[in-house]
Amino acid sequence: MGKTLNIAPITRIEGHASVAVHLDDTGNVSDARLHVLSLRGFEQFVLGRPVEEVPRIVNRICGICPWQHHLASNKAADECLGLELPPTGRKLRELCQMMAYIPDKILHFYFLAAPDFVLGPDSDYSVRNVVGIVGANPELAKKVVHMRYKGQMMLEKFAGKVIHPIAGVVGGFSKPLKEEERKEILQGIQELKEFSLFTIKFAREEVFPKYLDAVKVLGVFPSGYLGTVRPSDGALELYDGELRLMDQNGEYDQFKYSEYMNYIGEHTEPWSYLKFPYAKKWGDLKLDENDPVGVYRANTLARINVCDQMATPKAQEELDIFRKEFGRPTHLTLLYHWARLIELVQACERAEELLNDPEITGREIRCQDIQPRAGEGVGCVEAPRGTLIHHYQTDDNGFVTMANLIVGTTHNNAPMNLSVRQAAKAVIKDGNYDQGLLNRVEMAIRAYDP
Repeated sequence: MGKTLNIAPITRIEGHASVAVHLDDTGNVSDARLHVLSLRGFEQFVLGRPVEEVPRIVNRICGICPWQHHLASNKAADECLGLELPPTGRKLRELCQMMAYIPDKILHFYFLAAPDFVLGPDSDYSVRNVVGIVGANPELAKKVVHMRYKGQMMLEKFAGKVIHPIAGVVGGFSKPLKEEERKEILQGIQELKEFSLFTIKFAREEVFPKYLDAVKVLGVFPSGYLGTVRPSDGALELYDGELRLMDQNGEYDQFKYSEYMNYIGEHTEPWSYLKFPYAKKWGDLKLDENDPVGVYRANTLARINVCDQMATPKAQEELDIFRKEFGRPTHLTLLYHWARLIELVQACERAEELLNDPEITGREIRCQDIQPRAGEGVGCVEAPRGTLIHHYQTDDNGFVTMANLIVGTTHNNAPMNLSVRQAAKAVIKDGNYDQGLLNRVEMAIRAYDP
């Protein structure tokens, strides 16, 4: 008789999920599925609201990346109202995007992913966590906590809130950056940049090489990729640019945010509450890890695959090392962790660039003449967990009549399910399994930082 192995809850992710691994009567994996109770309802909550209120509502969707929802929503609202932001207002928003990115990357690598690589996937689960990391290297652990706290508090001190932000407003930003604030933040960002360079060197030389065998087999399957690039040169963009949808062979379409519905569809399955976005032009979605159709991934590895280059020098040096080792595109799922640290370096460098821009302390931070109107807008940023799309329509009074959201983790629903199935088949054979093997299945999910 077959049986079902339930992995619940999945540990060290930002939320709640479980995996059901179905074994046939020989004890081998016949199927494996990721289950998420994901309904939030924000697409309905915001209907009938003034569009300028929506950025203060949707930041409650996620307590880990509220800034990305706040900023994408502001961008969509700006477009609905036909607003062109002053340069300083736009740059202050991008600065907050970079400052929110940095502690998020530190959180995932050291607190959520590192126990698998530093302590090992077979270590006792009671110590395979952040407490175990502290015990293994207390000095580094103290440094990590300090640097993440520093990043969070810098953002809170400048923008008022690090969680559930309100500093971005329709038409721009709510307050200017004072010169003394600029100098203080710049000093902190430079310290964080040095820590980011230490982190990626530490991971590249001492952590990841020990587990390249696991990298080559866990959760691996061919897919497409989605990310944002700078239109002028194809460099990776985290705040504003154009979307690039790349197939598994490296061919791609590049398009404006407003065209996303021409390329991305949303599929449903009766066994999941979470929708399955897919690439329309590649055919109807086929959830087969050996021959997937329509499946693309978002998040760090996707962005590293689709971009032609990084936008900053130290990050480009790291991308050169990565591509020399793994090529482009690479389909090795656990490389999400490596790609995440390359992005950490770029976020620090880009924040430093913005803080050295003379316009960043300008006084013109918001459009002055803002009037309600009927309109439509698509706002998009790269959230840490993937491309984030907010799409609104408004009536003549500026009230929201339609809202559609595709968040980063939703893009990865299909690939996470395929990675789980592939990983389970790779490690569970003839009915033999243990906690270490089941943790390897979880590792295929944690790579996506869902």
